[in-house]
Parts: sequence; C-alpha cells; structure tokens
Amino acid sequence: MTFKKLLLGAVALSAVATATAAQADKPEVFRVGIIGGENEADRLRNYQCIIDQLPKAIGVKEVKLFPAADYDGVIQGLLGGTLDYAELGASGYAKIYLTKEDAVEPILTTEQTDGSTGYYSIMVARKDSGIKTIADMKGKKLGFADPDSTSGYLIPVTSLPKDLSGATVKDYFNETGFGGGHENLVLAVKDGKFDAGTTFGSGVGSFDEGYTSGNLRKMVDKGLIDMKDFTEVWKSPLIPNGPIVIRTAIDADLKAKFKAYMLDLPKTDPECFASTMGGDFKSYIEVNKDFYQPVIDARKSQIGQ
Repeated sequence: MTFKKLLLGAVALSAVATATAAQADKPEVFRVGIIGGENEADRLRNYQCIIDQLPKAIGVKEVKLFPAADYDGVIQGLLGGTLDYAELGASGYAKIYLTKEDAVEPILTTEQTDGSTGYYSIMVARKDSGIKTIADMKGKKLGFADPDSTSGYLIPVTSLPKDLSGATVKDYFNETGFGGGHENLVLAVKDGKFDAGTTFGSGVGSFDEGYTSGNLRKMVDKGLIDMKDFTEVWKSPLIPNGPIVIRTAIDADLKAKFKAYMLDLPKTDPECFASTMGGDFKSYIEVNKDFYQPVIDARKSQIGQ
C-alpha cells in the first residue's frame, strides 16, 4: 500500500472518529444525576417537570433521571461521562475538579430570597436531649450527612475547631459517623442514633419553620419532622450555594439552550423551580469555577481530593 493510500485512510478514520465524537457530544438522551440522601420516589417526583419540559427546550428526544444512593454515585457518573447534568454541593464539585478539572462546568447556582448566594451547615439535636450549645456536645456522638457533602461534612470538620478551643473534631467528640445523606441523618438524630448531626439550611427566616429552604425545610414540608422537636446547636460561616454543572464535552449550542431554560425557569414555572430546588429561592445566577475556589482549596487541604 502506498504512503498516499495510508494517509488517505488515516484521514478517513480521523473524520469518522471526529463525527462520532461530535454526535456523542450532542446526545439524544439527556441524563440527569440526582444526589442521594432523600427518598427516591420523592426525588423522582420533584424532577418530573424537568423530564416533561427539557426535551423541547434543548432539542433532545428524552430526559432520563438517574437517582444515586449517595453523593459519590453522581460524582462518578459525571467523571465517567455517563451523566450530563446534576446539581451538586460545592464540595462534590470540588472533588470532581480535583480529580478531573475539565469533566464538568459549573454554570449556575441559586440565589436566596434575601439576595445571598450562600447557605449554612446547621448542627441540630433533639430538644429533649438538653444539648443547647456546642459545649454540651463535648464527649458525645456527632453525625455527619455524607463524606462528599459540603455542609454535612467538609465545612463542619474545617470550621468547628475554631469553636472547640482549637480541639480537633476527632478529639472533641467521643464518636462520629455518617447518616447516609441529609434526610437520613436528621432522622437518625430524631431516633437517638446520634446526639446531634450536621445538615443544611438557608439561614433565612425562622429555624422553627426549617428556614426558607434546605434539608430541614424539605423535611418539614413532607411532614417527616416537626422543628419544635429540635434545637440548633451550631451554625457555620456562610457556604457558597452548590452549582448546577453540565458535562464540559456537551455541544455548545445545547449548553446555551440548557442554561437559558434554567435561568428562565423561576419565572416561567415557579412551581417546577421550587420543586427541583427544594424550598423558597429567588432565582438562578451565573457562576464559574472561581466562585468555588475557597471550597476547592478547603477540600484539597482536608481530604486531598
């Protein structure tokens, strides 16, 4: 075979590979990852409006939901390219960035009703436990939500020592463990499996109502808990709201349509916006990697990846 034929063959193969890659980056089925820690039926129901509306909005044949058992299930799906979009906590995004920085792009986050773009890690205990402050938790059992949760693990372990007179979490508490997601963690505190546990809330509005948004508010709205049974033991510094991320390799036109749809959602369908986000938020705003740099740095320092 001549060199010219070899060259032409290589070019043809390259063209086929390029066309295949381009086709793969403009999927017919748009795959949505949903983080675990909440009842699966509730998660699927909350996203039904996205399934109904998104195909026409972005030009795909179908939208499929993939609820994961935990945070890492969605993270690995995004890293492996088997998911196209997800809403993550800041620490979950940081893990992806530190593993493969070009796997996904953070494009949007939520804005609270007061205009802030952050929320809080909140430690709760049963009101009848007698635990009212962080000092009352010394030597007791503390529960975290998930090792990849920002508010449920990363921020507490990095911020708590400032309020523990310099003691580490390991030394201050008698025992720590994970509850298997935010909802399960709060239920475990309610059942006495932990003396207190870390979850999240907007910090806006009243604690007695579970704040305006966050896990506590979702659990109140679903009738799973009554806030009169709990007390707030500790609240973190403000945490950046988690990002909506999209797979970097996705076709640029599809990305633009997706972002436009999401930005418009609070106005075009407030009920869908509230359902998917789980509470009372004002809007979405645009963000990029720089918004999450402090959390990326904190995760790298504390966990390594």
